[in-house]
Amino acid sequence: MRILHVSQPVDAGVAVVAEALCRDQRDRGWDVTLACPPGPLADRADAAGVRVRTWNASRGPGPSVLAESRSLARIVREQDPDVVHLHSSKAGLAGRLAIRGRRPTVFQPHAWSFDAVDGPVAAAARNWERLGARWTHRLLCVSDAERDAGRAAGVGGDTVVVPNGVDTDRFTPAPPAPARAALGLGDGPVVLCAGRLALQKGQDLLLDAWGAVRAAVPDATLVLLGDGPEAERWRAAHPDPSVLWRGSVEDPAPYYAAADVLALPSRWEGMPLVALEALASGRPVVGFDVTGVREAVGDAGAVVAPGDTTALAAALVARLDPSGPGAAEGTAGRERAQQFFDRRRSADAVAELVSRMHDHAVARPAGSEVNGRSGTR
Repeated sequence: MRILHVSQPVDAGVAVVAEALCRDQRDRGWDVTLACPPGPLADRADAAGVRVRTWNASRGPGPSVLAESRSLARIVREQDPDVVHLHSSKAGLAGRLAIRGRRPTVFQPHAWSFDAVDGPVAAAARNWERLGARWTHRLLCVSDAERDAGRAAGVGGDTVVVPNGVDTDRFTPAPPAPARAALGLGDGPVVLCAGRLALQKGQDLLLDAWGAVRAAVPDATLVLLGDGPEAERWRAAHPDPSVLWRGSVEDPAPYYAAADVLALPSRWEGMPLVALEALASGRPVVGFDVTGVREAVGDAGAVVAPGDTTALAAALVARLDPSGPGAAEGTAGRERAQQFFDRRRSADAVAELVSRMHDHAVARPAGSEVNGRSGTR
């Protein structure tokens, strides 16, 4: 079976999920190709022995979309995949314009495009997703909330929910003191926030709340992992020495071990991978109640109203208290990650979905519709 994964972005959580699926499906003996722009995802996939085709595409929509769709269509023709798996909104836009239902197509939003914008732009994004659904043979959502948000926006079609998966062998509970010493974090309590430094991830809201956290816990440290378009501006606006900007790191596992709690101040999500990594590491999570966060966290932390920085600060302070709920939540989080979010479980579910699509396409009579939608191979 030949499968083509297409991804833009090439970093952060989407890239981690796309790479993991490429590796898993290659290990199953499938013929796997990844199309994406140059960057960390392409480098890691190539190093792992996954075939990579360069697809030059910007992260956002714009005048370049038609050219990007044409170049992706050429890759599709050359690779001749049985199934195409499109990751995130840009690949979903260019890919569905390129393929238009002529091959079995999976679209995985990894958070809806219309959640990222307001007003007329959001309306246009919803209209596109409703149109694009006619060229989507399976919509793959990472949470029930993401599926429900799509339905509320009028996005139809066959939908499957498969939560993101985490490597529960790599991310495991560990004592904080050795990790803090190795990372130079000192002995005080640590709040970790991991993610791209961008409006979506909301680190500016966390920084607004940080003063209240420090007032209650004067020796607390905030560690920000990640890079992104807002890094320079936010760093200049917050020179507080208790805030450590560590940039992107190859292995975040030691930072989870060093932390008391993960802060997740996102403005929108699908199901945040960093929350699952924290749970697997036995650390509680505090975040805003946006798509997928409540499903991820469960009883392993606190979920507060979106944008409520006062409640965010209070929930963080409670989990920096040695007598607070953090330890019990960390234990619950580890159990939750193993039960619901182990990457092998997620990979098996996606592989089963793709196999069914392939088998259905092979079984259909020549010239018939692909999975009931217009277009033929």
